[in-house]
Amino acid sequence: MKTEKLYDLDSHVREFQGTVLDCRPGTEKTWAVVLDRTCFFPEGGGQPGDRGTLNGMNVLDTREEDGALLHITDGPLAPGTSVAGAIDWELRFDRMQQHSGEHMVSGIVHSRFGYNNVGFHMGADVLTIDFSGILTEEELAEVEREVNRRILRDSPVKVWYPGPQDLASLPYRSKKELKGDVRLVEFPGTDLCACCGTHVARTGEIGLVKILSVEKFHSGVRVTLVCGGRAEAYLDRVYEQNREISRQLSAKPLETAAAVERLGAELEAKKQRIYGLEAALFAAKARELRDAGDVLVFMEELSPDSLRRCAVQIQETCGGRAAVFSGSDGQGYKYAVGLPGGDLRDWGKALNQALNGRGGGKPGFMQGSVQAARAEIEAYFAE
Repeated sequence: MKTEKLYDLDSHVREFQGTVLDCRPGTEKTWAVVLDRTCFFPEGGGQPGDRGTLNGMNVLDTREEDGALLHITDGPLAPGTSVAGAIDWELRFDRMQQHSGEHMVSGIVHSRFGYNNVGFHMGADVLTIDFSGILTEEELAEVEREVNRRILRDSPVKVWYPGPQDLASLPYRSKKELKGDVRLVEFPGTDLCACCGTHVARTGEIGLVKILSVEKFHSGVRVTLVCGGRAEAYLDRVYEQNREISRQLSAKPLETAAAVERLGAELEAKKQRIYGLEAALFAAKARELRDAGDVLVFMEELSPDSLRRCAVQIQETCGGRAAVFSGSDGQGYKYAVGLPGGDLRDWGKALNQALNGRGGGKPGFMQGSVQAARAEIEAYFAE
């Protein structure tokens, strides 16, 4: 059953009249409806299928299977029924912006660096492009600037099916060898690519392209980006975040990075000062407990690393097992226990079992946590 694809040469068709050719049960209370004509685009080329309504009934997805274009609906439509169809235009236009932006980025990367687009995925929030070669952040920043300059030219986008002779002479991009009729999408001076997807009519409709990240992927890179309304929404969120940081740091919006750098330097200086004070405190505690044998020590508000350093200091002087705990009855306690030259493994298992704890380490040193009150810990060590 052949369906006339109204989106094929005009992606801006939003509504149409058609007739049901077939309706078959699907899965989970859905039906697959075939029409004689439609403007619903099926999933393909990295672009998801359209959603919308048929006679007010929800179209949950659109896909093509064995040459049939299936509208996945939440109710049946009898063959022969006349239908009024309407796509979710806001969703479709968003996808057109993403897909067209991807073409322009891929076209410029291909012409400047010779790399191929070997993978494309359009997610609900971002889209990704996999390129066959390495691109740096600086190179992609220039690609982004050039794409946006060309978007502003508002050039018309051409979609057509060239004849076999014309097709053979055209330098179009394609991920695979194609047979039969080939649909080409051209962004003049930027990209010419075989594509089945929907696109804007003019580059100005894309609005904006923003590249978010690049990472090594196989032998090339994976680029994450957003286009159009998604790019505007992303930059709005970035602006709001920066404005809040600006307010909290009492810095001008364009000076927040410098303010954060100063704050980081101040924080590092304070961390070093705390480290030094803790070292002095742990050394004093170690002197106090010299030759005391097995000891149990409670310290206030120590990080796991500080807890470890404290236990190491004390175990070097006490001449026995040094157990250091830090925490509260409400939140539980972290611990570090050291016994130079000893084996704490069986002892540690018994400790964790008795005090609802977990942890481990080397034979002579272990760290962990317990969910027990201080009195319970002291009573266990007093046994």
